[in-house]
Amino acid sequence: MTASFRRFEILLPLAFNDGRPVPEELVAQTLTELEQRFGAVSCETQTIRGLWHSEGRIYRDNLVRVFVDVPESAENRAFMQQLKQRLKERFAQVDIWITSYPVDVV
Repeated sequence: MTASFRRFEILLPLAFNDGRPVPEELVAQTLTELEQRFGAVSCETQTIRGLWHSEGRIYRDNLVRVFVDVPESAENRAFMQQLKQRLKERFAQVDIWITSYPVDVV
């Protein structure tokens, strides 16, 4: 029987909402947390540019994409929901974008 997997992708900011650069240690802390939880984590080093608005304010983001492929489970989804709240505080963000989708490993 083949296990079902889910990929979680997290966009982490390289600057706080007020424009100050995010210390590299915060990204490293997040990567370590995911690796310790799931045994592996990947991060793209290219910069992803984002533009969005909230409550009448326009935000321009430079982001890195972090992703993990994990067994599909309610426990892993709950972990990611809790992680999102920690990341919002860690990176002082209005929101942190985490997406997920099924992964078919061959």
